[in-house]
Amino acid sequence: MATHRTTRPTDPLTLEVVDLIGTVVARYYDEYEEAAAEHALTGAQARLLSLLSLEPLPMRRLAQKLRCEPSNVTGIVDRLEARGLVERRPDPKDRRVKLAAATPEGRRLARGLRESLDFAREPLAGLSREERESLRDLLRRMLGA
Repeated sequence: MATHRTTRPTDPLTLEVVDLIGTVVARYYDEYEEAAAEHALTGAQARLLSLLSLEPLPMRRLAQKLRCEPSNVTGIVDRLEARGLVERRPDPKDRRVKLAAATPEGRRLARGLRESLDFAREPLAGLSREERESLRDLLRRMLGA
């Protein structure tokens, strides 16, 4: 005999919070795409470059972080490498593994991209330091961090 799980209706406050989070994410992606286009990059190229500006990563790990297939990452890295923004290098811990790493020019461009994303910076500036810390802590809690 099948058991039925009863689902309680979601309360209006939760629905409003979910809608607001969705709006923030959509605005972030729109602005990221615009900033990337100003540098003749796609949004995916810009996100990959941003990740690599923090640390070199193996292709498989990049695919996980970007939530896409490793073959897609290979194509993105190829295009960024052709522009001198990314390079491939052997992993010092395992020479069979190739790392993708931002070049100095790639790190400079990634920094410029981050600095041009001001849609969130402006509204966040209207919050006190304590409010920003509370928001950060709540978001971390939501993500299980």
